[in-house]
Amino acid sequence: MAVTSRELLKEYCLRKLGEPVIEVNVDPDQLDDRVDEALQKYREFHADATTRVFFKHQMTADDITNGYITIPSNIIFLSRMFALSSSFQSSRKFFDIKYQMMLNDIADMHNYIGDLAYYEQMQQYLSLLDMKLNGAPITTFSRRQNRLYIHGDTVDGDLVEGDYVVVEAYEIVDGNTYSSIWDDMWLKKYTAALIKRQWGTNLLKFEGMQLPGGVTLNGRQLYEDAIQEIERLEEELRLTFEIPPDMFVG
Repeated sequence: MAVTSRELLKEYCLRKLGEPVIEVNVDPDQLDDRVDEALQKYREFHADATTRVFFKHQMTADDITNGYITIPSNIIFLSRMFALSSSFQSSRKFFDIKYQMMLNDIADMHNYIGDLAYYEQMQQYLSLLDMKLNGAPITTFSRRQNRLYIHGDTVDGDLVEGDYVVVEAYEIVDGNTYSSIWDDMWLKKYTAALIKRQWGTNLLKFEGMQLPGGVTLNGRQLYEDAIQEIERLEEELRLTFEIPPDMFVG
């Protein structure tokens, strides 16, 4: 049966741990806490938990005064901010160097003097000049504040009210909209392991207590088995499913 919701995930994990044949001694609030903990780990490191988007924002007077823009809470990583202006890429005046070089490029290609390789080299050269002369926006993403600080551009007047800012970002895949995340194999295993650890923790206080029929509770074995499973799954997450961290800022 496919797991398509938070409640079905909890039921699946409990069945995996033995219910209804064995009573899993975990409080419903503890279940919710462990699911939240598993989701947090999943969203932090699993490549399938986030998707790349381009966030567009129009600057307001408050943004200019504050020096930052507010980022939605479902965006957890920013990879880059696109250049706010470019003297080579955006200008279209007749005496502009970009305009004149494009005319020469087209003329050369029309006369079979140049080719696409030459044109590509020229574009790379112009991009290099743009980077050296204009540079890239200097930003700081404060994830816990949900703020993107843009240094210098608001003070220098490069950004004014009404301008648009475009940022390449990674946002969380919403489980309410895309229910397939609840059926992720790693997430199900990790959630079950966290619940198993909680179960073992609850039983540790009754260690050595003998029940009717001579049965002895062994919460420590449950706890230690769960710890090993969690360590193995976290190692698998970081080595197999994690996006390289150098892609992200914040």
